[in-house]
Amino acid sequence: MHLNTFSKDVYVSRRKQLSETMQNGLLVFMGNEESSMNYRDNWYPFRQDSTFLYYFGLDISGLVAVIDLDNNKEIIFGNELSIDDIIWTGPQPGLQELAQAVGVQKSGPVTQLVILLQQAQKSGQSIQLLPPYRPENKIKLSAWLNTTLPGIEQFISVPFIKAVISQREIKEAIELEEMHKACSISADMHLAVIQNAKPGMKEYELAAMAESIAMSHWGRVSYPTILSVNGQVLHNHYHGNTIQDAQMILCDAGAETNRHYAGDLTRTTPSGKRFTGKQEELYTIVLDAMDHAVSLLKPGITFREVHTQACIRLLSGLKQVGLVKGDPEEAVANDAHTLFFQCGLGHMIGLDVHDMEDLGEEYVGYSDILKKGTSFGWKSLRLGKTLQAGFTLTVEPGIYIIPELIDKWKAVNKLGDFINYELLEDYRHFGGIRIEDNYVINGTGSEKLGKHLPKTLDDLYAARG
Repeated sequence: MHLNTFSKDVYVSRRKQLSETMQNGLLVFMGNEESSMNYRDNWYPFRQDSTFLYYFGLDISGLVAVIDLDNNKEIIFGNELSIDDIIWTGPQPGLQELAQAVGVQKSGPVTQLVILLQQAQKSGQSIQLLPPYRPENKIKLSAWLNTTLPGIEQFISVPFIKAVISQREIKEAIELEEMHKACSISADMHLAVIQNAKPGMKEYELAAMAESIAMSHWGRVSYPTILSVNGQVLHNHYHGNTIQDAQMILCDAGAETNRHYAGDLTRTTPSGKRFTGKQEELYTIVLDAMDHAVSLLKPGITFREVHTQACIRLLSGLKQVGLVKGDPEEAVANDAHTLFFQCGLGHMIGLDVHDMEDLGEEYVGYSDILKKGTSFGWKSLRLGKTLQAGFTLTVEPGIYIIPELIDKWKAVNKLGDFINYELLEDYRHFGGIRIEDNYVINGTGSEKLGKHLPKTLDDLYAARG
């Protein structure tokens, strides 16, 4: 078995930093296990827990790790393969060999973990968990800790969550190498769509081209591919439409490397050689908002402010074509932008496509000072807090013309001082546009991750041939 880990020193150093931050308690890291799809032995593709990968590196099912800060111990627990397992999988490294590969000196069967947890409870030692998201892990923890499923909540540690986030959100050089790779593979996926899309094709033909490229680099897709002529549906995973002339194809797809770092790119492509006049006007508005947002990225600015400025830029462009009235800044202050841009400008990215989202958006994307909004549009902004050097994130503005939303607002003339509902009827079946790249914040600004991928009209049209 090829473990595909970084050097053991990487994991030793990460655990040392965490231990110095937390200082005491029993930190429990739940690895993932195989999960059945439609019967017991037909599994979903295995995906290890990202925090387990970050600190312990082992991309193997059925493992649990513990850092016992009070007794200065690190232990990996799991069960050795039986001869029946080996028949199906072939020989694999033993548990102790796996542990030593990532700098952990002790290992043992899961039965010993149960005893350790029981002893900790009896002695009053603090047991600290990260929020479990897999049902099978919740069930195991409930049994091991002798509590109900809701009772697991008492062991979830906010200091543990915050300590992990503070490490994982600042990317190391070796992580940035993986992310450049992920974004470059993702760019190849999108270029295949841009170069091959044409009227008469099925959406699934293009999706298959994109996803095969991720696999050809010994990876996988980092999330279910969105590829649709109905780009106004934000998470549209239906691929059954036949592409018609004068349509736009929105493709949101990314590759995950074999070390599980993610890319997340979006391009909107004309089905023909060029966009129509209206499509080109609104595409230019989205691209201008993206360029403006990227120009603002730097340490010290809140991403909420970058989002706000991108929204103002979007409405400034929409005012020029007549869809928006009044002062764009005032319009955004009144949330008029949410008729056209219902989601957030971006999110953190790394070992997860929405990095560390399992730990809670209120901690990953926000802070004790800056809280997440709850109103329409703002509640979908996953990242708002102050940017730091080492953050990796997406920037993905869009315009989405959603007929059902327009009808709801128009019925009560909502924000009629800012919205030209009469002209908007001419765009009723326009669809949606999104453009997205991934960036790392550096000391003075930002750097785009991955290779070049066309997004200006000239580059896009040249790639379309």
